[in-house]
Amino acid sequence: MSTKFKPLKSVRVKLFLTLSLVILGIIIFLVLVNNFVFGQFYLYSKQTALKSVYETVNNYYNNGEVGDLATELEKIAVRNNFDILIRDDQNVNVYTSNKDFFSTLGQMNEMTSRFNTGAGEVIEETDNFVITRIKDTKNGLTYILLAATLDNGYLLYIRIPINSIQESVKISNNFLYLMAGFAILIAAVIVSYVTRRFTDPILELNSIAKKMSNLDFSHKYRITDADDEINNLGKSINTMSDKLEKTIKQLRETNIELEKDIEEKSKLDEMRKSFISDVSHELKTPIALIQGYSEGLLENVNTDEESRKFYAEVILDETNKMDRLVKQLLELMKLEYGKREFNDTEFNLVEVEKEVIRKSQVMIEEEKVEIEFKTPDEINVIADDFYIEQVVTNYMTNAIKHVEEVNGKKLIKIENEVDVEKNKVRVKVFNTGKQIPEEHLNRIWNRFYKIDASRNRKDGGTGIGLAFVKAIMSNYGANSYGVINKEDGVEFYFDLELKI
Repeated sequence: MSTKFKPLKSVRVKLFLTLSLVILGIIIFLVLVNNFVFGQFYLYSKQTALKSVYETVNNYYNNGEVGDLATELEKIAVRNNFDILIRDDQNVNVYTSNKDFFSTLGQMNEMTSRFNTGAGEVIEETDNFVITRIKDTKNGLTYILLAATLDNGYLLYIRIPINSIQESVKISNNFLYLMAGFAILIAAVIVSYVTRRFTDPILELNSIAKKMSNLDFSHKYRITDADDEINNLGKSINTMSDKLEKTIKQLRETNIELEKDIEEKSKLDEMRKSFISDVSHELKTPIALIQGYSEGLLENVNTDEESRKFYAEVILDETNKMDRLVKQLLELMKLEYGKREFNDTEFNLVEVEKEVIRKSQVMIEEEKVEIEFKTPDEINVIADDFYIEQVVTNYMTNAIKHVEEVNGKKLIKIENEVDVEKNKVRVKVFNTGKQIPEEHLNRIWNRFYKIDASRNRKDGGTGIGLAFVKAIMSNYGANSYGVINKEDGVEFYFDLELKI
């Protein structure tokens, strides 16, 4: 989907256009009101003023305050642009604010009203007065004329030109048009600012929501001091973002744990199958021997006591070998599939090596092997001492089993090569004898792999000693162990981290 900006769909543009149209609508409404209402309102106001003057003049005469009447009428005429004429019952002018008023009045159309006004459109009429709209044919002006009979019988004429009203409306409209232009310009700036104040937070919230949809919860809405709906929405978005981030994190952790459980189950299934396969393969020979010797005993193949004792010893020996094989195989499986935890601590490697030599002393004397062991009294390392002792023991046992006489002596040499720069110590166990063929150097670490298939049953080995070494040392790095062919024998080694 295209992310190209679409102006007509922008909230900011929509809000700007809406507010602009509202302002323009208000201005148009004012112009219409000015054209159609203002004139009528003005006329109504002037009619009210005409009737007020009539009542004022009538009250003056009724109260006998005629002395102040001329001054008051002059003020009214000037203030309201009125022409005022008062005639007594003999048609004699008592007061006029405009000397031309009477002559103009007399020159109007034929007098048809009972008040002797010119003919025109009657606007309002009572028993005491009539208000008409008349046109002066001489000057072409239109007036509103009030003709009234006072309580004392005098006639009162008051007129006002309405051309000024129309001119006022026109001027007012022009002023509105001018103000509309300025208002639109000012409104554009104000509306732009207002819309930006409203839409920027909305756009920010929209951006945050899009990032949240892509599982990016790094952005949060900037909360302000304003207590409004947008700020509250921002707080809700931030809260939702935090909760979603926490929930998704928990889901990921749960998923990782589930994957680990599935992987663990797969490893257990693989270990079970491998264990059954290995046990089935390796127990065939001892089971066959036990079965054969057991049948011999049952059938009394040899009747003498010594032969039966031999048969029984063979059966016992093979049973012990099977028991040892199964236990070792179970331990190996647990090591290979990560079911054993290593307890790495600081210990003296030399003490472990001395203990292994001590335990192997009987085998060393039987094979008449010379041990060369030159090392400092103390080399502290970080590892699991129990499993490292197993590694040294397997190397030592393997060396004793395969040692052969070279240059008139059988030699096993144990050496600790310390590398301070790399913070490592390499333990090397060398025995004189035949070299291992190159094609077997990597295979000897596999379970039950035998270079000489006839050797293991003779020496009592199970064929998994070096597999133990591989499983243990893999915990300390893929290249932390190995074997090297030397000129007069074979050297096995493993590396450990020094404790400085």
